[in-house]
Amino acid sequence: MPARPAMPPMRPVCIKQYVERILIMDKKLGFEDFIAAVAAENQEFVRELHAKLTELGCKMEVKAAKSGFVVSYSLNRKTIANYVFRKKGMIARIYTAHVNQYIEALEDLPEELVQTVKAAPDCKRMIDPDSCNPKCPMGYDFLLKGERYRKCRSNAFMFQVCGGNNPFIGTLMLKEAEACR
Repeated sequence: MPARPAMPPMRPVCIKQYVERILIMDKKLGFEDFIAAVAAENQEFVRELHAKLTELGCKMEVKAAKSGFVVSYSLNRKTIANYVFRKKGMIARIYTAHVNQYIEALEDLPEELVQTVKAAPDCKRMIDPDSCNPKCPMGYDFLLKGERYRKCRSNAFMFQVCGGNNPFIGTLMLKEAEACR
């Protein structure tokens, strides 16, 4: 098979073009590919959290998606968090399977993030086991600010990565990683 010509250096205009360029090059995606697509103001936070998660034994996987990357952190074959790119920016999706072991961390969430959790859809399977996919691992049953919630695991803890949210995102991801050990 003839060698593919080298791609000329270019500054990506958008995340989608950046990902498409990498895919054209048949390159295995890694942390540096992902971090290059992260907004400059969030790169330090993402780098520091990455270092702490890998220190705890988490494995990271980077995949290309339509809107950018999907980056998953897993520990003991369980995904604890994802970063996903959306039109409005990067989102952290935290799978808080052990949330009741660190419920105090939820009490520190600012009102904006509390409202995000409250607005997430309820877990259909907890309400009626026949109303959701039988392979669904089920959502989370937890207390937040004194109220009980039964939320869908895919949407309950999905927060915009930004300066004000980052400390809380980091705390929840690290607490979940520690609980999974």
